[in-house]
Amino acid sequence: MTNAAASTVVHARAPGKINVFLKVGAVLEDGYHEVATAYQAVSLYEDVRAYPADDFSVEFSGSIDTSGLAVDGSNLAIKAARALARKTGFRGGVRLTVEKNVPIAGGMGGGSADAAATLLACDALWGTEASRDDLLSIAATLGADVPFAFTGGTAIGTGRGDRLSPALAKGQFHWVLALAEFGMSTPAVYDELDRHRERHAQDIFPAQLQPTVDANVLQALRAGDPAMLAESLHNDLQAPALHLAPGLAKVLELGEANGALAGILSGSGPTVAFLVRDSDSALELQVALSASRLHVVRATGPVHGARIIHD
Repeated sequence: MTNAAASTVVHARAPGKINVFLKVGAVLEDGYHEVATAYQAVSLYEDVRAYPADDFSVEFSGSIDTSGLAVDGSNLAIKAARALARKTGFRGGVRLTVEKNVPIAGGMGGGSADAAATLLACDALWGTEASRDDLLSIAATLGADVPFAFTGGTAIGTGRGDRLSPALAKGQFHWVLALAEFGMSTPAVYDELDRHRERHAQDIFPAQLQPTVDANVLQALRAGDPAMLAESLHNDLQAPALHLAPGLAKVLELGEANGALAGILSGSGPTVAFLVRDSDSALELQVALSASRLHVVRATGPVHGARIIHD
């Protein structure tokens, strides 16, 4: 996309996301599920800097504890860089530094944002001039949320969440995010969802194979109406996540008791996203939740997807 082969460093930034709606289909024979989700990219960012190198490496810093993150070939940023090198025939490497602000294993797609920003940064650093479609096709091989981190904004995701179609969203939505001190395994939450559905098979409708996004969600986004969106927030993974981490229910109750229009787990959790009316309400809720010793940040959406930053 960009020819900057002479650069000594390229800085790219990609956002975290909130699933304002997430419906999960029945488990398929391969163990996966089709989903229907409405993504919103929010102003909590991962900053990736790419430097020339002979091999591939990554190091982390940022506002959250990154000490437990893998820095070998299993890391999604390294996978992204190597995938781009394979696709374009590039024979060198890259040294990546990632400033993380999106919670790790928090249901907000932080690793996916790292991968999206890495693709953009490496393409610019190496001068490989991959097309946007090429970068998106690589993104889709790396994980279901990576294409959305690349495109940003507001979008509907189907299939595994990687088949994207843009959604109209008017204005700005204000969020207060309660960040947990622990992460949750996405596969573990999906497994618990399957068990939850088996346990309650007599009481709930069978899951669809191909779920869809509720029309009320799309209408609320188009109208830019936070109260209307609050009534439509939904996440099929919330009940199983609360079963695995019951303490999150108290966080949800606390936010809603202190002025949030609604609260929802983002993705597979454990980040709790509270939708509020405006920036003043966001500040008031941040203060209230911080007083209860929760780690809280404010964010707005929708925001741009991965892009090059000129320092």
